[in-house]
Amino acid sequence: MRNMYYVYLLKSANKLYIGYSNNLKRRVSEHMRGKVYTTSKMEKPRLVYYESYNNIDLAKERERKLKQYGSSYQGLLKRLGLK
Repeated sequence: MRNMYYVYLLKSANKLYIGYSNNLKRRVSEHMRGKVYTTSKMEKPRLVYYESYNNIDLAKERERKLKQYGSSYQGLLKRLGLK
């Protein structure tokens, strides 16, 4: 069985967070419990989107592209109705 890697988007009242993990359920739970420094100040983060990859390099590249806040990021937000 192959490992899966996930790029995900969390949303709270006024913030968005992009990350990647090989265990989406565990990682989202950590975010929601305030165990992740970068999102510990987010109020009630919730998972609003994720993509799955069978290659870690592809997942890291997608996360990097989204975190550049360019057309990939804007396109995703538009598609999700967040912009």
